[in-house]
Amino acid sequence: MLMETSIEMEKAALILKLLGDQTRLTMMKILDQHVCCVCEFVEIFQMSQPAISQHLRKLKDIGLVREERKGQWIFYSVNKRNEDYPFLKQVLDQLPNQDFKIIKLEKNGTRISCC
Repeated sequence: MLMETSIEMEKAALILKLLGDQTRLTMMKILDQHVCCVCEFVEIFQMSQPAISQHLRKLKDIGLVREERKGQWIFYSVNKRNEDYPFLKQVLDQLPNQDFKIIKLEKNGTRISCC
């Protein structure tokens, strides 16, 4: 059953523009099911920590991602309380599962390696 959601055109365009980047789109798909820290995304995407942090900042700035500090580490997840989450969820549900990326981290012993 399709959820009826109402989102302003400008806000929808902004979200879709941010999700137009494959890295951010993949991050959001992963974060919809898993909590991750920057170091895990560095490993998954083979990108620098500043580049990963920049992607996460853009998603956090519009409220799609939330962060939670545990000691010196910051963990990220999808902000399911965001008013635009139903719209985002409809997009994410159309994408292929990305759990294999987390499973690979676990097999390599690099899942939450910074914690």
